[in-house]
Amino acid sequence: MIITVLHSPVSFYSIILSFLFFHALHLVGSDGATITIVNRCSFTVWPGILSNSGSGDIGTTGFELVPGDSRSFQAPASWSGRFWARTGCNFNSDTGRGQGTCLTGDCGSNQVECNGAGAKPPATLAEFTIGSGPEDPARKQDFYDVSLVDGYNVPMLVEASGGSEGTCQTTGCVTDLNQKCPTELRFGSGSACKSACEAFGSPEYCCSGAYAAPTECKPSMYSEIFKSACPRSYSYAFDDATSTFTCTDADYTITLCPYLPR
Repeated sequence: MIITVLHSPVSFYSIILSFLFFHALHLVGSDGATITIVNRCSFTVWPGILSNSGSGDIGTTGFELVPGDSRSFQAPASWSGRFWARTGCNFNSDTGRGQGTCLTGDCGSNQVECNGAGAKPPATLAEFTIGSGPEDPARKQDFYDVSLVDGYNVPMLVEASGGSEGTCQTTGCVTDLNQKCPTELRFGSGSACKSACEAFGSPEYCCSGAYAAPTECKPSMYSEIFKSACPRSYSYAFDDATSTFTCTDADYTITLCPYLPR
């Protein structure tokens, strides 16, 4: 009986301390985000990941993803970067490093890993900045968008889950723009759709030179085609107002070739 009386408080306080410890760990980790990429396409894709300058990598820069499969990554606070899908890849396994190239979204590394290189246009991009903002952790936000500024190769959807504060809205481009792509923007046999900047290189399309300001660079008839098909995606460089979304303490799912009710 005495033993029971002496040990009961110890057990109680141990439980309390354990709870506080794990709760503290949760709070520390809440500044980051889990980003999951899901392949619902009928074909294999090779996602590429590019961390922006000053951001650490999140485990890999490229990998294979077969239809129906998914893979998750932990992005720490202050991480920023982009995801995209490479298609039509042909990587051999002779060297054990999977050397080869991709038809769309190729990063030029000649490997499955992109090793710090970005996507060669055209490619649909999912872009994230995790835990950005004031020093106060409670006021930090994530920023995310789906961009067609570098063109389009596959449908893409980005969904936030478990978040608060901010719009936390679903965004993306779920329309098959390859079917709507003007002839002059068509890439190859129609496997992707170029941006007007990529197709023509003109400053007014690229928002460069004399057009490198929001007041000077306006939507073109080509960016309007993208915007009408995918109203929440970036259609040109200064399309911020309707294309950037925010959320706090959320996780994110990038779905390639999403199945959506019409």
